[in-house]
Amino acid sequence: MSDEAGLRVVLCWHMHQPQYCDLISGEYKLPWSYLHATKDYVDMAAHLEAVPDARAVVNFAPVLLEQIDDYAAQVRGYLHEHKALRDPLLAALVEPVLPAHPERRLELINNCLRVNRERVIDRFPAYQRLVQLVEPFRDNLSDLIYISDQFLADLVFWYHLGWIGETVRRNDLRMQRWQEQGSNFALHDRRELLVLIGDLLAGVIDRYARLADAGRVELSVSPYAHPIIPLMLDMQSAREAMPDVQLPELEFYQGGEERARWHIREGLNIFERYFGCKPLGCWPAEGSVSAATLELLGEYGFRWAATGETVLHNSLAAAPGGAAGAAPDALFKGYRLSDTGPVCFFRDDNLSDEIGFSYSGWHADDAVANFVHHLENIATSHGRRDLAVAIVLDGENAWEHYPDNGYHFLRALYEKLAAHPRLKLSTFAECLDQGVAVAPLETLVSGSWVYGSFSTWVGDRDKNRGWDMLGDAKRAFDRAIAAGTLDSDQIAAAQLQLSVCEGSDWFWWFGDYNPADSVSDFESLYRMHLGNLYQLLGLEPPEYLAHTFARGSGRPAMGGVMRHGQARD
Repeated sequence: MSDEAGLRVVLCWHMHQPQYCDLISGEYKLPWSYLHATKDYVDMAAHLEAVPDARAVVNFAPVLLEQIDDYAAQVRGYLHEHKALRDPLLAALVEPVLPAHPERRLELINNCLRVNRERVIDRFPAYQRLVQLVEPFRDNLSDLIYISDQFLADLVFWYHLGWIGETVRRNDLRMQRWQEQGSNFALHDRRELLVLIGDLLAGVIDRYARLADAGRVELSVSPYAHPIIPLMLDMQSAREAMPDVQLPELEFYQGGEERARWHIREGLNIFERYFGCKPLGCWPAEGSVSAATLELLGEYGFRWAATGETVLHNSLAAAPGGAAGAAPDALFKGYRLSDTGPVCFFRDDNLSDEIGFSYSGWHADDAVANFVHHLENIATSHGRRDLAVAIVLDGENAWEHYPDNGYHFLRALYEKLAAHPRLKLSTFAECLDQGVAVAPLETLVSGSWVYGSFSTWVGDRDKNRGWDMLGDAKRAFDRAIAAGTLDSDQIAAAQLQLSVCEGSDWFWWFGDYNPADSVSDFESLYRMHLGNLYQLLGLEPPEYLAHTFARGSGRPAMGGVMRHGQARD
């Protein structure tokens, strides 16, 4: 499509993982940052590289960029500098001696099953067979003595093969050789796979930088450790969308504005370190916005931000007259709350969630045709006016539910949209430069992309307990700083550790509607990070950090890693 007026389509992919590393020991407790890098971040870059006229916004959480870089350095250090790998699962891929103790062997086995069964394990007969053979042993520790080291090595090898991007799988001869071999992988094979993983990790950030330099991608950023800034600024802002919510005992987060500014500044610093430029846009963590949050983002020069559709509906309904919310084109404009703040775009929940939850079960061509048809209907309804549809979702968690990691869907999606005569793939910054409609917003009801509220992060008993624990730790931090007993390096380490504790992910997973394993993983990580903060402050951690406070028993869609934008019955 030409650059003339018409319907812009902005595909905004958010890449984010919390800090899985124990910042004191240096050991990674969960492997998701490197696994998503080798599978999803690599593939998402490759699809954009393959379709020259494709455009997208790619948002990175800075704490993820640091982890990808650290993993690349770990592999490089292991292969060339005689250094240890600090992730136990990655180390198991290449260690000559695998765990001998039954409990450690069982842990390794279970870790190698944490991937989509239908789309990954069952896709490869050799991997499927290993899993079928090992499943009876998981119920009896004493039987694990019959699992050979070769069996275990093959299982770890296949797990990592399953977490390699489809675009690599189709083009790398080593991948094809290993898949044909199927079993009896030697130590040399395992080392070769680590070399491939290291190459993917070392190159993925630069691939996005080159796409941005070529004008094919707009890169944006979230505040450093992905905190819910509106709640840091004003815990009571949760009541704007949830008047009856039960909030934590923590009435306000002490020094919240200062901490919010720290996350924004540090996020910008990390972004500029890796990409050599300042971002124009910000996806606030979880699309969490408030009037104060947008004002703060404006102070740091952001031209745009984005959030969820229900935030717009709530805000238009709360404005005098309230009828604007019913306007058929309301969702397809940008909005400005103040003269100094960024323009805010709002996610089309229905179309975004079709990609996140529905199309994985469709044939790729049918899914893309359906998606394009919806966009054509929007374009037809609104003529040649300057409007934009914002499709926003995470760029990592949906694809393992698709055949071949979403290869066919994503490639066809970019190709069809790039060639469409009535639709134009664009970016948020480009939309502003080319005059997409921007309307004034009289009021903003604080909320996030999930249900237009903060219910995913506050209001539940366990979530509230998490906030109260964070509040205790923040007060301890403030007292230690005021006492003047820490030197500059110790203060910097404590600030970094505090920022990790302030991330949104811990609160996302607290709540018994989430799966037991995931709640356990993130609850224990949260307590570890809080305990590390007390240690860095030279203080004894409170007793409650030695006790589990959140448990899960639910079975949410997609394992809970994604949510629908709007509440469902």
